[in-house]
Amino acid sequence: MAKPLMAKATAVWLVDNTTISFKQIGDFVGMHELEIQGIADGEVAVGVKGFDPVANNQLTQDEIDKAQSNPLHKLKLKFNPAAAGEEKRRGPRYTPLSKRQDRPNSILWLVKFHPELSDGQIAKLVGTTKPTIQSIRERTHWNIASMQPIDPVALGLCKQSELDAVVQKAAAKKAAEGGVMSDDERRKLVSTEQSLEMDAEPKIPTAIEGLETFTLGGGPAADSEKKEEEILDADSFFNLPAGGDDDDDEEDSRL
Repeated sequence: MAKPLMAKATAVWLVDNTTISFKQIGDFVGMHELEIQGIADGEVAVGVKGFDPVANNQLTQDEIDKAQSNPLHKLKLKFNPAAAGEEKRRGPRYTPLSKRQDRPNSILWLVKFHPELSDGQIAKLVGTTKPTIQSIRERTHWNIASMQPIDPVALGLCKQSELDAVVQKAAAKKAAEGGVMSDDERRKLVSTEQSLEMDAEPKIPTAIEGLETFTLGGGPAADSEKKEEEILDADSFFNLPAGGDDDDDEEDSRL
């Protein structure tokens, strides 16, 4: 289905000037319903001027009236003979100059919360290059210390529907390969068969660097216990001679 020109500006105008539902507007302009709700709440498309689709020959007033009276009605773009046979231009996504400084933050968000996405998918989604993505993955980016992960949809670098589609495609590919994501990648439910095939991790480490390995018998602990038992013997502690009592008796008899 063909989409109107200046989709976000058209959505702003429809939100401000009609009572059409968010779902209907999102389907018409190719945006997610939550994005349209964000426009109504003033969180998305701040400062974007509305684009009248009726005055610009993209939508008829009758179509708007039908959509307002019937929440299930889908808006249809007005037919434009000049646009017949026009193909979508292939190439990298264009990012406005005002938003290019936000791309590293969005890449960091995608790498952190959607590690299943490939570098090519991220590059196509936010309009960046693979070396930039790789530097952020390896945390060698020159500005990595001051970067914060921010949702690319909130920054306006991509649509929620595009992000959902890419994530679902990556998850389906991962499932087809039969692999299970680690906890560091993403917390997802796996089947019982897959979880049983995973190697069991030791609950208690056998040896930890910097700590002694204690045993039940022998070793330094047993030696220390033996020394304590020897110390408890008063004769061995003071090293008294064996015949001390006889000497005392002899001295008493001389007196």
